[in-house]
Amino acid sequence: MSASTAAGDQAAARDRRVFVDKQSPKAYHSLVETAEAVRATAAEAGLDRRLVELVNLRVSQLNGCAYCLNVHTRAALRAGETTQRLGVLAAWRDTEVFTDRERAALALAEATTSPADAALQSDAYDDARRHLAEDEISAVIWVAITINAFNRVSILSKHPVRAD
Repeated sequence: MSASTAAGDQAAARDRRVFVDKQSPKAYHSLVETAEAVRATAAEAGLDRRLVELVNLRVSQLNGCAYCLNVHTRAALRAGETTQRLGVLAAWRDTEVFTDRERAALALAEATTSPADAALQSDAYDDARRHLAEDEISAVIWVAITINAFNRVSILSKHPVRAD
């Protein structure tokens, strides 16, 4: 075996991951049940499905989760989201295409994804209180917590994204 073949085999072995959702199905099923409860909580709070998907997408962008970006882009489009808004979501602060309510939810989702940034959290909460009711704030935070968990499952498992 040549040195380059051995190095290639070692790199391939490093890239093989355990699909933690398949390896530990009971734990994964519990996460899915949590996601279902969060989806119901968001609906009960009156959050539009498009807003939920914007939160899922923004958190997935921050975490760099290709698998979840693929899944939730499709879900957002099915929910009626526009390609323009999806296209500029990563730079939402620099656009005029999102409502104050959506902007508050996106900022809160970012603060949930980066909880160590106390200033970001404080600013996001202040803005959220101006534009969202307490049940909506709670629902947005739960949506962000849940997609953060799914992002980690997919990133650490290296779930593939294949061309359609």
